[in-house]
Amino acid sequence: MPTPLLLLYRQHLHLTGAQSTIVFGVYAAGLAPSLLGAGPLSDRYGRRPVVLPFVLLAGVASLLFAASGDSFQLLLLARFFQGLVSGAVFTAASAWLAELCAREGQLSAAGRRSAVALAGGFSLGPLVAAVSAVSLPHPLVVPYLLHAAVAVAGAVAARHLPETAPRARRHADSPAREPLVRRGERVLAVTALVPVAVCVYAFPATAIAAMPVLVDLPGNGVLATGVLAGLTLGAGAVVAPMQRSLQSWTPVAAAICGTVGFGLCAVAAHFGAWPALVPAGLLLGAGSGWSMASGLALTGRLAPAERRGALTGIFYTCAYLGFAAPFLLTSAARGAGPVLPLAVAAALTAVLAGRLLPIARRGDL
Repeated sequence: MPTPLLLLYRQHLHLTGAQSTIVFGVYAAGLAPSLLGAGPLSDRYGRRPVVLPFVLLAGVASLLFAASGDSFQLLLLARFFQGLVSGAVFTAASAWLAELCAREGQLSAAGRRSAVALAGGFSLGPLVAAVSAVSLPHPLVVPYLLHAAVAVAGAVAARHLPETAPRARRHADSPAREPLVRRGERVLAVTALVPVAVCVYAFPATAIAAMPVLVDLPGNGVLATGVLAGLTLGAGAVVAPMQRSLQSWTPVAAAICGTVGFGLCAVAAHFGAWPALVPAGLLLGAGSGWSMASGLALTGRLAPAERRGALTGIFYTCAYLGFAAPFLLTSAARGAGPVLPLAVAAALTAVLAGRLLPIARRGDL
């Protein structure tokens, strides 16, 4: 939700470019330890004791945002706290959902359901924030109050879900000693799972954060950025259920979408044609949704049950590395122009598609 509002924060708080960058960076500072720590904690102590309190704390983070309109320091605290609580929910709840699906004999559905939930939230957040900014009073307050209400409702609903971490494991005297990935599957994890994870957010972050900098958008940019974010991430939520039909070809389809999407971004940057960002965003969003669905499904298959939370946390950590893509692309564009780095991104994604092809043929993804 703060993404399309950053322009308003910059105007209201008179932020410099460096301060705006810090707002994004401090989110990662809270997110990183949470992604790596919450999964193992939920493996050991259970999914419910981690997920439910942190869902409520996500609502508290929104209340901090609502109070931060006049304070840069409070905005940084809210952003850090947002990263801290979000990472815990992402990892532990994804592992919880995977185990609930496994109880129904539908472990493969866990990736799709997680992808739909995450992409749906990521698309609705900026869209609601952007629409509120141009149509409602107090645009730096109202969206966060809405989110706080949703967080409380989600925690109340989730308290009825059964605990899935085995009681014997939760009361063990020592942490699980099983490896994160079995020895015979490590090459697959490094050469397929990790790059697919990076694509999860590298694709949409390029459309949402890099392209508004590299291409002039109509109007003041706030509404256009919010709509572009909603379309991009909404596409991920829409296509994720198609993993059921695509099966092992899902990550290949994701890489192909990313290749074409980056290519369209290069066209938009070269000609200054902002309308080309719409199909580019849809393709990059679809690639993100399929990367998330297939990556989480593969994570669930590769991880031993007692280490599922830990491996899910590592998957999300690799995914968030993709948020460096806008910084890398815009930095390279200052010296080489925007077309070359976008063309390189398209080429690297095409190489990934080629790497995934033989794995998909074997049905290993």
